Amino acid sequence: MKYFLCKFLREEDGIGVVEMILILVVLIGLVIIFKSQLTALVNQIFDKITSQSSLV
Repeated sequence: MKYFLCKFLREEDGIGVVEMILILVVLIGLVIIFKSQLTALVNQIFDKITSQSSLV
Protein backbone atom coordinates (compact mmCIF):
# COMPACT_ATOMS: atom_id res chain seq x y z
CA MET A 1 0.00 0.00 0.00
CA LYS A 2 2.82 2.38 0.87
CA TYR A 3 4.45 1.69 -2.51
CA PHE A 4 1.29 2.67 -4.41
CA LEU A 5 0.86 5.84 -2.37
CA CYS A 6 4.45 6.92 -3.04
CA LYS A 7 4.06 6.09 -6.73
CA PHE A 8 0.83 8.12 -6.89
CA LEU A 9 2.44 11.16 -5.25
CA ARG A 10 5.41 11.10 -7.66
CA GLU A 11 3.25 10.74 -10.75
CA GLU A 12 3.54 13.68 -13.16
CA ASP A 13 0.76 12.93 -15.63
CA GLY A 14 -1.38 15.93 -14.71
CA ILE A 15 -2.27 18.96 -16.77
CA GLY A 16 0.73 21.20 -17.23
CA VAL A 17 0.88 24.97 -17.03
CA VAL A 18 1.20 25.36 -20.79
CA GLU A 19 -1.90 23.28 -21.45
CA MET A 20 -3.88 25.24 -18.86
CA ILE A 21 -2.81 28.57 -20.39
CA LEU A 22 -3.78 27.38 -23.88
CA ILE A 23 -7.22 26.30 -22.67
CA LEU A 24 -7.75 29.69 -20.99
CA VAL A 25 -6.64 31.57 -24.13
CA VAL A 26 -9.11 29.60 -26.27
CA LEU A 27 -11.95 30.19 -23.81
CA ILE A 28 -11.22 33.92 -23.58
CA GLY A 29 -11.07 34.11 -27.37
CA LEU A 30 -14.47 32.42 -27.69
CA VAL A 31 -15.98 34.81 -25.15
CA ILE A 32 -14.60 37.81 -27.06
CA ILE A 33 -15.86 36.49 -30.41
CA PHE A 34 -19.35 35.61 -29.18
CA LYS A 35 -19.75 38.45 -26.65
CA SER A 36 -22.90 39.95 -28.17
CA GLN A 37 -24.63 36.57 -28.51
CA LEU A 38 -23.73 35.62 -24.94
CA THR A 39 -24.98 38.96 -23.62
CA ALA A 40 -28.29 38.55 -25.46
CA LEU A 41 -28.70 35.00 -24.17
CA VAL A 42 -28.01 35.97 -20.55
CA ASN A 43 -30.43 38.91 -20.81
CA GLN A 44 -33.15 36.63 -22.18
CA ILE A 45 -32.61 34.16 -19.35
CA PHE A 46 -32.80 36.86 -16.67
CA ASP A 47 -35.89 38.41 -18.29
CA LYS A 48 -37.60 35.02 -18.26
CA ILE A 49 -36.62 34.44 -14.63
CA THR A 50 -37.91 37.87 -13.65
CA SER A 51 -41.22 37.48 -15.48
CA GLN A 52 -41.89 33.99 -14.13
CA SER A 53 -40.81 34.72 -10.57
CA SER A 54 -44.14 36.44 -9.94
CA LEU A 55 -45.90 33.13 -10.61
CA VAL A 56 -44.27 31.47 -7.62
